[in-house]
Parts: sequence; structure tokens; C-alpha cells
Amino acid sequence: MTELMNKDIWNGKSLADLITLELLTSMIGSVLSAIAILVVGMLVGRWARGRIVQLGQTNRHLDETLFNFLGNIVSYVITGFAFLFVLNTFGIQTTSFVAVIGAAGLAIGLALQGTLSNVAAGVMIIFFRPIKLGDFVEVSGKSGTVKAITLNFIELASVDNVQIIIPNAQVWGNTITNYSVYNTRRAEWVFGVGYGANLADAERIIREVITADPRSHAEPEPFVQVNALNDSSVDFLVRVWCDRPEYFAYQADIKRKIKEAFDVGGIDIPFPTRTFVRAPEE
Repeated sequence: MTELMNKDIWNGKSLADLITLELLTSMIGSVLSAIAILVVGMLVGRWARGRIVQLGQTNRHLDETLFNFLGNIVSYVITGFAFLFVLNTFGIQTTSFVAVIGAAGLAIGLALQGTLSNVAAGVMIIFFRPIKLGDFVEVSGKSGTVKAITLNFIELASVDNVQIIIPNAQVWGNTITNYSVYNTRRAEWVFGVGYGANLADAERIIREVITADPRSHAEPEPFVQVNALNDSSVDFLVRVWCDRPEYFAYQADIKRKIKEAFDVGGIDIPFPTRTFVRAPEE
């Protein structure tokens, strides 16, 4: 009887030890599985991001900024699903967990309305691409070359190489003037000549200067017409198309060439004058 009781007690201890070992083994297995799932999820997310970014880099017609953004989103989504799968392996109800995250996200969103508005505008800019890296734009009264597009702001380099940071909410909510979209631009000048000048000769000189410059486009045909009769000058309005990269140099060069051609042709360019009349002495 005593031996049986001792046997029962021994059997009871062995069973308890066995249960504890199984529980410990199960917990260790679950932890290792969770770590493996997270590692695999992160590796897959990183691989997917790399493939998407590489797609944007290999094709020059695609926007790298957009593919960097899409790659990050895909990486985060894959990692998030891996994390939810890990929670399921531990028996945690992901529905309640998602609800908690949603409530926390709402509270954070209310506290960071300004920042989130910039992020939302950044998403719209990246997806619809009204501006791209390297474009020369004018936004919110500032102009410059686009150097960076992030979810919070865009970075411009002004013509004198000064950094300009503009929040995305001010970019998407305002008029954007992009000077780099089209391959051609129309240059425009107003040249005034004196009332005593021969208008036919003045127009001929202007057309000769424009035709002689190889940067001038023949189509559309250059526009040269008398536009206004001012107090001291007859104004010619001149419009000529040229290639976009040559616009600024072309516009400056034509002004100088026409001034020099007017001087050679004897065309007077009037300038404001003042006549002072001396008051009679009392």
C-alpha cells in the first residue's frame, strides 16, 4: 500500500513535470515562430520595396519619387500583416487590437492636423505629379528648381542657389506654375521706336534679327506688330517661340541684338525726357 502510494505520488510528479515541459516547449516554439514570421515578413517587404524602386530607376519615363513612396507603402503593409499573423499565433484577437490602433490613430490625427494635412497633400503631389524633380516651378510666390519631394514638404533651389522649403499643404492648395513641362516657350518683348522712325524699316530690322538667330522657331510664325501708340514711342509687340532650355539666354540676347541693329539702321529709341521751364522773375 505504501509502495503504491509512493508510486502514485511519483506518477503525479512525473505527469506535472511532463505538462510543464510541454508548455515550455510550446512557448519557445511559438516565440521562435513569431520571430521567424517577423524576419520573413521584413525580408519580403524589403525585397518588394527594392523591386518597386528598381522599376522606377530603370525606366526613365517613370517618376522615382512615386516608386519610392509605393515601395515604402508595400513594405509597411507586408510587415504589418506579418505582425498581425504573429498576434494570431499567440491567440490574441486582432480585431480588438486593430480597434485600439484606430482609436489611437484618431487621437493622434486630431493632435497633428497640420502635419497630416501636409502628408495628405504630399500623397496627392506624389500620385498626380504636378511637379517632378528637376522642374523649374513657381509655388506660393516662390520660384526655383525642385530638389526634393517628401511627404511633408518640397525643397526648391532658387536661381541664386538658396534653399526654399514649402509645406505640401501650401503647394497642393495653391496655383502651381511649372515652366518645365513643355519643350517650347514663347518669348515676348516690347520695342519702342520714335514717332519719326520709319515703321516698315523698324519691323524689317526686327524680323531680320529674329530670322538670323538659329534659336528662333519658324513655326509658329514670329509675331511682329505695332501694339501701342504711347506718349513718346510707337511700341512693337514681338512674340517668338524657342526651345525651353534656351529661353532665358535667348530672350536677353534678342534684346541686345535688336538694340544694336536699331543703332546701325538709324532707328531712334525714345527715352523719357523732362523740360523745365524757368519761372519769370518778378
